[in-house]
Amino acid sequence: MIRIYHNPRCSKSRQGLEIIKNSNQEYSIKEYLKNPPTIAELNELIQLLNISPIQLIRTGESVWKENFKGKILTDTEIVEAMAKYPKLIERPIVISNNRAVIGRPPEIITTIL
Repeated sequence: MIRIYHNPRCSKSRQGLEIIKNSNQEYSIKEYLKNPPTIAELNELIQLLNISPIQLIRTGESVWKENFKGKILTDTEIVEAMAKYPKLIERPIVISNNRAVIGRPPEIITTIL
């Protein structure tokens, strides 16, 4: 089953969800702002994405700029920041068959469907 970490207010996330719907495969939606991922879940996503934690951060968000910009943070501290402020998490994230992508651009989602 496909899983999307989704923010319905984000146009890229909505486009990603549309791609998944059009694939005619089963999927589940996790609205991560309403139901934030745990630290363990974030670590699993980072591993599936094969990226460093900072690559999953939306550094343009005001929460990042006000609280973390310019600071030297460990990977653990970055993951803790995402758990505390899920708005910092890049979106959408799509998982399928033990593979994951950040749907930017949304068309990249098709590579794992």
